[in-house]
Amino acid sequence: MSHLLLILVGALIVNNVVLTQFLGLCPLMGASRRLDTALGLGLATLFVMTLATMTTFVVDHAVLTPLGAGHLRTLVFIGLIAAVVQASELAMKAYSPRLFEALGLYLPLITTNCAVLGVTLLSARKDASLLETLFFSFGASLGFVLVLVLFSSVRERIEIADVPKPFQGAAIGLITAGIAAIAFSGFTGMIRS
Repeated sequence: MSHLLLILVGALIVNNVVLTQFLGLCPLMGASRRLDTALGLGLATLFVMTLATMTTFVVDHAVLTPLGAGHLRTLVFIGLIAAVVQASELAMKAYSPRLFEALGLYLPLITTNCAVLGVTLLSARKDASLLETLFFSFGASLGFVLVLVLFSSVRERIEIADVPKPFQGAAIGLITAGIAAIAFSGFTGMIRS
């Protein structure tokens, strides 16, 4: 059980997909201007990323690997992620219309989030069990939510700060992301996931 906790913490903090792998920077820069927006996108991504990674794990181990078709992973995984997003969208629309309306545009945008594809491909490269993959994908998803929420809080404060003209907009956002990446790199070497 402790190794599963290490996998979770490793994916959440030590090997955070946004700050160490630099995956998912587009939603980080685009959807992190407000806390409620960042939280909505983060939770939707958490759900989709975890479900997509489990789906791709099963397809990879049940179909691609036995057929020797590992070279098709990226192509197949993109299709599976799109299918998971579409199925999630339809299920939410049918069973939770309020949540569907609250997430609105975010669900279809998750299809193009490179962090989702990155986590599924990172999981496929590891020689891990289904349970270990679940903990890794959930930890990576939580790490994505954590960075999105922290970054949105910082950006809300930056909006009211007196930022010099050359650093306004995306520049200060990238500088802030770089500083956060440096802070998170302090955890490097503590846990390998």
